[in-house]
Amino acid sequence: MTTAGAVARARATTVSASETLPWLVSALLVGLVLYYFIGIDEGAVSVFGDTSYIHELVHDARHFLGFPCH
Repeated sequence: MTTAGAVARARATTVSASETLPWLVSALLVGLVLYYFIGIDEGAVSVFGDTSYIHELVHDARHFLGFPCH
């Protein structure tokens, strides 16, 4: 049994959009960069020149996540 004084009450806190917007934009940017390197970058047609080492670095992750790469 619990007593009336032992019951904790949760309070809702408000967070303004100006505080969360930089975090959301940063998370979106990091997610898009990861998606590009893992899901799209093939090495031969890379935006950043000859970066086949990035393709080889994430090669197993591509197959694990279901991206074709051959």
